[in-house]
Amino acid sequence: MNIVGISCWYHDSAACLIQDGRIVAAAQEERFSRQKHDPNFPTQALAYCMEEGGLTPEDIDIVAFYDKPFLKFERLLETYLSYAPKGLPSFMKAMPLWLKKKLWIPDLISREIDFEGQQLYPEHHESHAASAFYPSPFDRAAFLTTDGVGEWATTSYGVGSGNRLQIQGEIHFPHSLGLLYSAFTYFTGFKVNSGEYKLMGLAPYGEPRYVDQIREHLIDLKEDGSFRLNMEYFTFPYGLTMTGSKFAELFGGPRRDPETPLTRREMDLARSVQVVTEDALMGMARHVHAVTGETNLCLAGGVALNCVANGRMLREGPFEHVWIQPAAGDAGGALGAALMAWYDYLGNPREANPADDMRGSYLGPSFSEAEILEFLESDQVPHEHYADEDAMLARVAELLADQKVVGWFQGRMEFGPRALGNRSILADPRGREVQRTVNLKIKFRESFRPFAPSILAEHVNEYFELDRESPYMLLVSGVRDAHIEGEGLERLQKIDSAIPSVTHVDGSARIQTVHERTNPLYYRLLKAFHTRTGCPVLVNTSFNVRGEPIVGTPEQAYTCFRRTHMDALVMGPYLVTKSMFPDSEEAVFSAEEIAAEYGLD
Repeated sequence: MNIVGISCWYHDSAACLIQDGRIVAAAQEERFSRQKHDPNFPTQALAYCMEEGGLTPEDIDIVAFYDKPFLKFERLLETYLSYAPKGLPSFMKAMPLWLKKKLWIPDLISREIDFEGQQLYPEHHESHAASAFYPSPFDRAAFLTTDGVGEWATTSYGVGSGNRLQIQGEIHFPHSLGLLYSAFTYFTGFKVNSGEYKLMGLAPYGEPRYVDQIREHLIDLKEDGSFRLNMEYFTFPYGLTMTGSKFAELFGGPRRDPETPLTRREMDLARSVQVVTEDALMGMARHVHAVTGETNLCLAGGVALNCVANGRMLREGPFEHVWIQPAAGDAGGALGAALMAWYDYLGNPREANPADDMRGSYLGPSFSEAEILEFLESDQVPHEHYADEDAMLARVAELLADQKVVGWFQGRMEFGPRALGNRSILADPRGREVQRTVNLKIKFRESFRPFAPSILAEHVNEYFELDRESPYMLLVSGVRDAHIEGEGLERLQKIDSAIPSVTHVDGSARIQTVHERTNPLYYRLLKAFHTRTGCPVLVNTSFNVRGEPIVGTPEQAYTCFRRTHMDALVMGPYLVTKSMFPDSEEAVFSAEEIAAEYGLD
């Protein structure tokens, strides 16, 4: 039984393939099109999934789409009518795409895939819930899904048991925790649907000075975990922006222009909305726990990528165990839709896997040693070949210990927004300058952005205040014995920690625990680094530069390596270093030139 799942048209479109209930392949379209957060029909991602499964269109049994287009269209029409005539410009911009494409998903699927078989359309939050519960390690669990908006729902909760899901409650548009967070993302000068990570990273630099104003004027948090937004301050239901003039008046002036210097206001706004978001999620979790009586919780939806809130939920309870879908946003909706078809629609039995069914989230394309060598030779790239894998790992560990920054391209690409050790840029976390160097001279991004640590799973409690696994880099916890002084951005220079390059300015880190069962090669690299240095931790950031998706092919990895101040590139058993190019053009930008080019601080 071959089931294809598809999500598209908003952001992070994706495709996946499930064969007899097993997740075989999943990927976002952006990794192929090279358009970050690509919302278009996932033609190339789908082609990859078909190839990975060895399928032709005739082999597909069911195609599942991640929401109900007509129900979403109903919500748009009702919203525009209720705000008329304010929403006319937005209405005129949205309607052509809806009338030409978004309403005709069945025809589009038939045309794109040459498929005339059965199509299924679960609701958006059903897809999120399915992506959260069905791959989880739990036989039964409560689920909580929170995002911007699906058809009407912005939040849902319920219980999964065996092969069934039951949604027990919802909050509807325009009352949305995800859109509240996105409104502050917009107001602080970042891009909606991609800059929320920046807002979360900026929050520890500020103080929660605006929490009372947010609670008094913008959101009413109820005792039962529900909430309502005061829509006088927002324009997102009908406009081309997120916030209006009343929002600007409330917070002392207009939104920050993108790429201009950050001020204390932006830092304090980020901290304040982060606090309110966490409080709202904790209220929801307590209510869901009280209503369902479950001890396990599964999370999905874009808000579930707020790893700071996840860490707090885990520390403060009330659930004993929390599992988060690594592709929690819209990309994961493709997977959830396919799983809904297999379990809910077809009624197939489910047996929970104690290690979960995501296979480490390594579900994308891989490249053989022969394919990598073909690229290196065709482009005449100088390289070293290591026939002995242990020797290669020892050499890379040596480079990392010598403060070199290494591009690491191995195995199958990750599904979801996080690089988990197969499409990663790696560095030594003990160096104080690594954080700034990698941000500015390699990633070309703002200096305040934190980096995540990868750590051997068995050592996590030695370095972090965490007593459980975090394989998908979706939990934030305290760094042991970390001390930070100062205020604002100056705190970056005053981090006292054994691993300062992965210690954020509030003494926390977004942790990835690495396990031999899911990624044996990356695990062995960490082992080699630990043997050489006594430190079982590496800086792990995604293999890309600002504004581009994570690299997907050897050619893209090599291009990224050459354009930046990365010191080495490892693809399969092949090592390329900048020292191999003494007479050729170098990655020529100085830190000052990069800062000027990208408007960075």
